[in-house]
Amino acid sequence: MSWSATQYSLFEDERTRAVRDLLAAVPPRPVRHATDLGCGPGNSTEVLLQRCPDAQVTALDSDADMIDKARERKRLCIPRVRMVTADITGWCAAEPQDLILANASLQWVPDHASLYPHLVQQLSEGASLAVQTPDNLEEPAHAALREIASQGPWAATFADFRLPPRHGASFYYDVLSPLCTRVDVWRTTYYHPLVGGAQAVVEWFKGSALRPYLARLQPQEQAQFLQLYLQAMQHAYPAASDGKVLLPFPRLFVVATR
Repeated sequence: MSWSATQYSLFEDERTRAVRDLLAAVPPRPVRHATDLGCGPGNSTEVLLQRCPDAQVTALDSDADMIDKARERKRLCIPRVRMVTADITGWCAAEPQDLILANASLQWVPDHASLYPHLVQQLSEGASLAVQTPDNLEEPAHAALREIASQGPWAATFADFRLPPRHGASFYYDVLSPLCTRVDVWRTTYYHPLVGGAQAVVEWFKGSALRPYLARLQPQEQAQFLQLYLQAMQHAYPAASDGKVLLPFPRLFVVATR
């Protein structure tokens, strides 16, 4: 599945708010080495640099378009930032990390029962793993995707389609607490006012959740799928009094300190 950095960045301010809140909860300590796993277009890496101005930072993403977009950011074009195109699944740090950030990326990676302990092992003593993942699979935006995929003329195409499973707070606490001195888990729902009505909701998810669905379809089918999705979003997210659409977006946060 390929990504579009331009599409993802249409709502950069809204998407970046969560990473600011996440890093604000990381216990303060000197950071010499930090990694941004799934850096996307570099918005999260920029916040990481602000949080750790003296650190050697690695920005990693599996998508070349995202890495290219990240390289265009002036603040990231400095010797202390190393851009790497690679998968999170096989990542191992070259040296112990003082902070590992994963903002809205690990939900695409399977087997969290093994992945999270592996990431903790890459930390130095007293260092933190900071993770934010969307927790919105039961929201209307996702429910409509599943319904349209299963009931449309492309149903056979999606017969074996499965996203990596997502877990709740207790799962991550149980996985991480034996390995860490402190595990902080919380959930926040952001309410994003979007200009442009239901079409804005479609544009938001064209940068994320829609991508694996559209990747399985031919161009003509994609257009039909998007039209049905727009109709569903018009019903699920009516306009507010000012004409904007208020998009609820729950997110799960984990800060685990070794």
